[in-house]
Amino acid sequence: MQFSHVALNCRDMAATEQFYSQHFGFRRARVIDLGSDQIVFLKSGSMYLELFRSTGEPPAAPPEKDGPAWPGVRHLAFQVDDVDAALAEIGDDAVVTLGPLSFDSFIPGWRTAWVKDPDGNIVEVSQGFVDEFELDAVATTLELALQK
Repeated sequence: MQFSHVALNCRDMAATEQFYSQHFGFRRARVIDLGSDQIVFLKSGSMYLELFRSTGEPPAAPPEKDGPAWPGVRHLAFQVDDVDAALAEIGDDAVVTLGPLSFDSFIPGWRTAWVKDPDGNIVEVSQGFVDEFELDAVATTLELALQK
C-alpha cells in the first residue's frame, strides 16, 4: 500500500493553493468541477493535497504549537535541508507556532519548527529526521522469525 493524499478543508482555497505551491513545491494536478464549487488536487512527487472548500468552523479553539490534541490530523510534515533557511524563504507566510526546536537527544541533527497555513492547519518543517530501522532488514528479520 502506498500513501496517496491528504484532504484539507479550506476557508480560502486560492490562498491555501498558493501557500503549498510557493513554499512546498506543490503544483495543480487536477480540478474537479462541481458546478458551484470545485475540488483542487495539488501534487508534489507522489503526494497529493486534495483541497475542499470548508463549509463550517472548527468545534474548538484553533490549533497551537505542534497541532491539536483532539482526534484528527495533528499536522502535516515536510522534510527540508535547513529549517532556518526554509523559514526565511517562507518569510511573512511563516506564522511560527512552536520552535525551531532541536531534538538531538532523539536523533542527532533533527530540528523542527511548526507554522500555520492560511487555514490555521499546523505544518511541521523538519530537518535531519532519519529512520531508525532499515526497512529491508526489518522485513528480512520478520520473515525469518515467521519461518521458525
